Formats: sequence, structure tokens, C-alpha cells
Amino acid sequence: MFGFRAYPTPILRPLGPFIAGAVIVFWATNSLQNSMLKSDEFKKDPRNPYG
Repeated sequence: MFGFRAYPTPILRPLGPFIAGAVIVFWATNSLQNSMLKSDEFKKDPRNPYG
């Protein structure tokens, strides 16, 4: 189609470690942020969505 050939280029296999690392960093950042929002220091902050 339009002069392009369908080469069997692997996409997900080489990017797998980067995708896994991104998921782990996102999960760790989210859990750290949630635990900090629920701490005693930030419970009385008016910007806290759980307050």
C-alpha cells in the first residue's frame, strides 16, 4: 500500500522493559503520593482532596 512493504519489525518485544519500567514507576509514584496525602502532616491541608 502506497509503496510500503510490510516488514516483520518487532515493536513490543524490544520495548517491553521500558513499558514495564514505566508501569513500575507510575505505580510507585502513585502509591507514594497516596500515602503522603493520608499522612497526619497533610490531613489538615485545604488542598488535600481527601480532607
